[in-house]
Amino acid sequence: MTTGPAATECATATTREPEQHRAQRWRRGRMAGPAILLGAVLITVATTFTACVFDANFGQGGSPFTPKDPPAFDTALPIPPLAESEVVDGVRVFSLTAGEGEMRFVDGMTTPTWGFDGDYLGPTLRAHRGEQVAVEVENELPETTTVHWHGMHLPAAMDGGPHQPIEPGGRWRPEWRIDQPAATLWYHPHPHGQTEEHVLRGLSGMFILEDESSDDVGLPAQYGVDDIPLIVQDKRFRSNGEFDFDAQGNEVGLLGNVILTNGAWGSVFNVTTELVRLRILNGSSARTYDFAFDDRRAFSLVATDGGLLGAPLATDHVRLSPGERAEIVVGVAPGTQTMLRSLPPDLGEVAAPFAYGGTDEFDVLLLRAAAELQPSAPLAERFAEIDRFVEADADTTRTFSVQDREINGRRMDIGRIDEVMQVDSTELWEVTNRDLFPHNWHVHDVQFQVLDIDGAEPPPELLGWKDTIYLEPRRQYRIMMRFEDYVDDEKPYMIHCHLLLHEDEGLMSQFVVSRGGPSRNTDPGDANGGHGH
Repeated sequence: MTTGPAATECATATTREPEQHRAQRWRRGRMAGPAILLGAVLITVATTFTACVFDANFGQGGSPFTPKDPPAFDTALPIPPLAESEVVDGVRVFSLTAGEGEMRFVDGMTTPTWGFDGDYLGPTLRAHRGEQVAVEVENELPETTTVHWHGMHLPAAMDGGPHQPIEPGGRWRPEWRIDQPAATLWYHPHPHGQTEEHVLRGLSGMFILEDESSDDVGLPAQYGVDDIPLIVQDKRFRSNGEFDFDAQGNEVGLLGNVILTNGAWGSVFNVTTELVRLRILNGSSARTYDFAFDDRRAFSLVATDGGLLGAPLATDHVRLSPGERAEIVVGVAPGTQTMLRSLPPDLGEVAAPFAYGGTDEFDVLLLRAAAELQPSAPLAERFAEIDRFVEADADTTRTFSVQDREINGRRMDIGRIDEVMQVDSTELWEVTNRDLFPHNWHVHDVQFQVLDIDGAEPPPELLGWKDTIYLEPRRQYRIMMRFEDYVDDEKPYMIHCHLLLHEDEGLMSQFVVSRGGPSRNTDPGDANGGHGH
């Protein structure tokens, strides 16, 4: 059941922002003064979340729908199919086609969508460490797009960022070797300035990696039976059936009033085993979730973005910002049910947390256990050891200041290289969110470790490998990573906020991995020194 201060509020009527204006939103995105913050708060209050059904009288206009009642949670959870592949000359080859479609997310309403190999979302790709893989991507959309392999260690030319566009009618075939631990990764578009809309339209899917360690620690592993992908997204609709892309002045981006799980609203999963493994992806563009069960039962957090933790972590909640993943294993008793919920997330010392979803609470997925359950193997007490970095390991230290839509005082310039990293080197980055509202931090190509937060040891859920991390306001996160294998002095990787409005409006920079010496990262605000290539 939905609760919170806006449980009975309705979305206010707006008109969709013209495309030419949407591309320039960053010009008014700098929250430099209290008046702007207050305006964002007041606008957001009118659209604060409530998970409910819509009025039957949809109308023909472009105004937002009015939420009323929560869904019944009687829709069977869709399970994205495993992508077919074939091995050709030692290469496992997948294919994906991005195209247009339509969905009935809500009774009586048809929504135009985009998807991979279907109307919405995409199939789950799965490969094993050591395999050479290729993905043949075809674009049947009316717009140029890309496909980025989020969390993957691979050559920059295969990364699928803004430098690998796929024109309408075009094809792209990246190929690389899987050489990283088992993990739940994902793929999504990354076109320069348009990532938010392409993701909101439906272009996302999971890419699951396996290895010997993941096969031998007792984890549930029957895909779709006890190993379940969960792509959680919030959406808002308009009265003509289209997705609403207007953030309505909210500084973090769009906060929707309908929660989709694998593309369905109000889903139930019928559990048939004593343990079930949920691979949870925050696939939203702006919203941060705090996942827990309605009875606050404990579960085991077994993996984060880049793979398994050193051991199962007993907890009763996990916070995920956009782009982050968590694998959890939860036990159920025969004939019982429990609701996976999102509790009001702790966003840190933000100004007016209710403006950014910090007071929102809602149901996500109902787990309903059968009267008789198949036995599950117990989890191993220890997983693969994680060799922790120490500060003395760092060959280079860099400082990053995140503020407004800038990193170190600069907005994204697709023609500018901001950092040069040296291959076979370990780096320590000091990343600070200087705003009073949320950001997060995503690095392409590498997985990193959190060394400390404001000088204190990170909580246990942040002791594994990460590629995306929530940045609480006015806090410093020191992270460490190693650059290996791939050198390209021309094709860059990205560093950016994964709140997609922020990314599109300029909170992104570019780096290359080189055999030469690293660039000298300068103090924040010095936009003239230590950058360029």
